[in-house]
Amino acid sequence: MTIRRAAVLCNESCDQPPETDARMPGRAHHAARGVLEQVLARHGLAFGQQVTLRTLVAAGTPLTADDDVARVRGSLKAAPVDIRATLDALAARQSVLADDALLRPADAGRELLAAVGAETAPLAARIWGGTPDEDPAGAGRVLAPATERADAQLAELTA
Repeated sequence: MTIRRAAVLCNESCDQPPETDARMPGRAHHAARGVLEQVLARHGLAFGQQVTLRTLVAAGTPLTADDDVARVRGSLKAAPVDIRATLDALAARQSVLADDALLRPADAGRELLAAVGAETAPLAARIWGGTPDEDPAGAGRVLAPATERADAQLAELTA
């Protein structure tokens, strides 16, 4: 095992924090997402469906399909055709309703998100609990501009 690898594996008993590189936030995201996906699977929901449904709920008012696709695309970086297929799947399970070209979450969709949230809340508390209050703020200062630069790079590559 290399010294660098040993540093990454260091736990609370170490005198120094683990060495960090640009992959560390991604690894944390994928580990937490893996936990979420296990919960979602028990509810018959895919990750993209949860993000799409959550986007409609968070909007607070009905959205056009184009508006929802744009918002979800900002989060998932998925192709519009795939997001529209996700909307169709959510409509088929009656989690999303379409009224006069506007989409809104159905009561069943809101209940589904509430159930997932109730199940994931204690898991998230175990994953993120004990994190010093200043750490998320510091991470945000690093990750927000990195996300903006990555979004700009993606836009350039896909233009």
